[in-house]
Amino acid sequence: MDIIEENMPYSIGIFAVDDFAVMSYAGVTDPLRAANLLNGSTLYDVTHFGLGAICQSSSAAQIVPDKKVGEFPKLDYLFVIAGGSPESFNDKKALNWLAGYARRGTVICGVSGGPVILAKAGLMSARRMTVHWEHAAALAEVAPDLKIERNLFVVEGNRITCAGGTAPLDLMHRLISDHQGKAFALRVSDWFMHTDIRLASGAQRGGLVERIGTTNAPILDAVEMMDANISEPVSLDDLASFSNRSKRQLNRLFGQTLGCTTMEYYRRIRLEKAQNILRNSALTLTEISLATGFSSSSHFSRVFLVHFGYPPSKERHLV
Repeated sequence: MDIIEENMPYSIGIFAVDDFAVMSYAGVTDPLRAANLLNGSTLYDVTHFGLGAICQSSSAAQIVPDKKVGEFPKLDYLFVIAGGSPESFNDKKALNWLAGYARRGTVICGVSGGPVILAKAGLMSARRMTVHWEHAAALAEVAPDLKIERNLFVVEGNRITCAGGTAPLDLMHRLISDHQGKAFALRVSDWFMHTDIRLASGAQRGGLVERIGTTNAPILDAVEMMDANISEPVSLDDLASFSNRSKRQLNRLFGQTLGCTTMEYYRRIRLEKAQNILRNSALTLTEISLATGFSSSSHFSRVFLVHFGYPPSKERHLV
């Protein structure tokens, strides 16, 4: 058994913001638990922080925090795990608390939507970073001057950002490898059958290139933003800015590559999303029209009929 005696235990803080994703949370915490178990003694001492009596996930799972946000026990790392709408998180006490830990030299890590909260706390200025593709548009709105990369995770000094989903498994493999050695980190990853370990620069969305049929970066950026803003569509100005192109340049790229304008492609995505909802749910046309960014069910029905050649009411009969 590998017994590691240097730098043990590491003090790890977990701040799971309400509506956090369980997968992102487990991807951070379970490798730490497994490391302690495989080592036979505590390598990582984990403390959970919360704003209230419980931290509620986006599913039924809940966490009972050990300490309250605002307390400052010594930490080597503090992970902020968030989902939902992190751009709407405005708890000043929590944001100041994060800044306080940053001043103390703690490594601050944002996971999934967590990087958005780090940005709102003013902790990511002039730093490279990543975020889950679903939150990229929100992050660009919160802090338009930030350099957002499409990586699985980014380690930038005493700031770490991670895209969430399964990417925390790759991040934790990297950290455990740095702390305890590669051989031990591989044992931890094997515990979870995580045998295909990805580099930090790995792609967040492996199927996007195949789905669109192009590797053109501005188009991929624009489509990522479209996918993240189905119910509340963004403007052509927003898409062009996010893709670092002018509106004219972006439309030219879409026309040359995909045979349509940018906003025509965007409407197609929303209609295909609506078609999928029609096939797989009992939602009303009004609910579906709102979920896919159309102003009314009548407007949605007209556009759907033009695109598919039959009304949305017929879609369910085709299944």
